[in-house]
Amino acid sequence: MSPARLETFADGVFAIAATLLILTVDGAVGGEGIDLGADLAHAWPAYVGYAVSFMTIGVMWINHHTVMDLVARVDRRFLIANLGLLMCIAFVPFPTRLMAEHIRGAGAESAALAYGFTLTATALFFNTVWFYAAIGGRLLRADCDPRVVAGISRTYRIGPLIYLGAGLVAFASPTASALLYLAITVFYILESSIFGGRQTVGD
Repeated sequence: MSPARLETFADGVFAIAATLLILTVDGAVGGEGIDLGADLAHAWPAYVGYAVSFMTIGVMWINHHTVMDLVARVDRRFLIANLGLLMCIAFVPFPTRLMAEHIRGAGAESAALAYGFTLTATALFFNTVWFYAAIGGRLLRADCDPRVVAGISRTYRIGPLIYLGAGLVAFASPTASALLYLAITVFYILESSIFGGRQTVGD
């Protein structure tokens, strides 16, 4: 299998996962016989959850393209690692819905933990994909800039730790945990923008 074929499959999974997030918003608004204006206002956690998860998936999609642009070939282990990553990406709409539905209720702690553990697992698989390809230049192009490779490695290492930390904060305050997920998303958007100014992702 070529890297391009894997990237095409991954693009489809990212697109479907991002699209399914809108069901979180749709499910938060009631049917006939309600005060639609009040219901739309009451559904604000669904809007925030949609935006945070959509941008998180979007940043991961950008990063996946960056990785694949540096990969010259794939092997079975790399494909399996990518399947694990894409499985986690496809799962993101579920904890997003849990957060939207329960962040104001008794289930807030469990919802925030589910979201955090999902993103921690996603970040771990992202690390597996990257470091399997990068260590010793196993699957990377021969002309890769070592500074770019080192920069990606530094950025990816902290991902599982910050998502796990944000998740564990839910034991003390689910609201604080949710705010941390928002802050992490903003951080990665800014980091990706800065990094994107130095590294052009191939089409």
